[in-house]
Amino acid sequence: MSKLFKRTKILATVGPSVFGEEKLREMVYAGVNGFRLNFSHGTYDERDEQIQIIRKYAAERGKSVAIVQDLQGPKIRLGDIKDNHFDIKTGDEIILDYACKEHDGGNVLPVQYNLAEKVKVGEPVLLFDGKVEGITTEIVSSTAIKIKAENDGFVMSRKGINLPDTDMGGDIITEKDMADIEFGASRDFDYVAMSFIQTAEDINKLRQIMVSYGSTAQIIAKIETKKAVMDDENLEEIVKATDGIMVARGDLAYEAGAEIVPIVQRKLIALCRQYGKLCIVATQMMGSMVDNPRPTRAEVSDVATAVLLGADVVMLSDETANGKYPIETVKEMKKVILYTQENSRIVPLGKEVTGEYKSYDAISQAAVRLAEKIEADLIAVGTRSGATATAIASQRPNIPMISVTSNPRVAGQLALTYANSSYVRPYAEDYAVDLVQELKANGYLKLEEGKKDLTVVFVTGLRDEEGGTNRIEIRKI
Repeated sequence: MSKLFKRTKILATVGPSVFGEEKLREMVYAGVNGFRLNFSHGTYDERDEQIQIIRKYAAERGKSVAIVQDLQGPKIRLGDIKDNHFDIKTGDEIILDYACKEHDGGNVLPVQYNLAEKVKVGEPVLLFDGKVEGITTEIVSSTAIKIKAENDGFVMSRKGINLPDTDMGGDIITEKDMADIEFGASRDFDYVAMSFIQTAEDINKLRQIMVSYGSTAQIIAKIETKKAVMDDENLEEIVKATDGIMVARGDLAYEAGAEIVPIVQRKLIALCRQYGKLCIVATQMMGSMVDNPRPTRAEVSDVATAVLLGADVVMLSDETANGKYPIETVKEMKKVILYTQENSRIVPLGKEVTGEYKSYDAISQAAVRLAEKIEADLIAVGTRSGATATAIASQRPNIPMISVTSNPRVAGQLALTYANSSYVRPYAEDYAVDLVQELKANGYLKLEEGKKDLTVVFVTGLRDEEGGTNRIEIRKI
């Protein structure tokens, strides 16, 4: 029966390739567990339409699907370049000026962020996502800096700028982000992802802002800055402060060096497993499928490695947002996940899971060990807050899990949790048992050949209140 369930989940980015209602429906049916809405692009009206469509077809499919609001953050970009092209030679001196509103073809380029307030002389500045490297030689004015180019290249309008050694000083929530957070608080977002996190304090500030707007979404910290990853203690504090992390490997490679990315990915997955936090591996997982109907062997290996390390989620970006084969990409990724989980166990953690609540850790550890000892077919969890299901998932069971809650928000957040399929039902003392019987009756839980009953380990509470989980039992269904 376990072959029906992907234990590692798929998060797909919504973009022009899948804006249509039929494409989003296909994505839900192909196996997407969550959708990322990138707030660097698009309008609020488009977001409202997309949320409505996603929820509609998730309900039709009978599954919970997470929706992630990805804030732009201080994504620093060039302004509009004359003729959309400007050549740069090694040794050229370029001025990046926030006050420049129109490029005249000369060496003064407009930027959408005041670099003079943050950048120091001697710090590197990478233009066009690293295609042109420069060193800051002078703070020209209160709005402009001068850099010296270290290689030949060119830039185009609105291309990204990376500042690997620059301390943003906690200034990572922009006016646009504030407006987007306010918008998101009144919508049905399960998670809010914050770009360019440097310290745990960045997360605490975001959480305070979200609470002030009445948001109940959980926070995903995108790990993509050199400052975040160069100190292990700082990285661990970030993981402990957040609800989940995203290994944003694209900007991380530009900011800190591509060679560190595989090691940082392993560290972050291990820390998230240790502290019971959601872990998403992102960027170019199947990048060649933007233009091709099949992934490369290296990409298949990349996805399989994330599965073997125990990541909760693997994410698709341009592959679904702008690619020619978005549905095929989801199906190929699902095939890799299923084959990998059925033919190899994930890498042992080597450390005891230490979540926020010892009682949940003890119950989850006992439930998983019991289920594996008796070779159970399924773990079923009744949960109010989602904490029990999250704690069980952090043990990385090799047995599928379903969870049931009366709270749609909790079910949406659990849709990305490892090994778990979440459902919403009115609270009842045996609603986990009722759900298993329902799923078995409608054919979703299929028995292996020669078996008459499902062996299920139930983890539930005797009362509908947070922290009420206090019962583990075995039943034949």
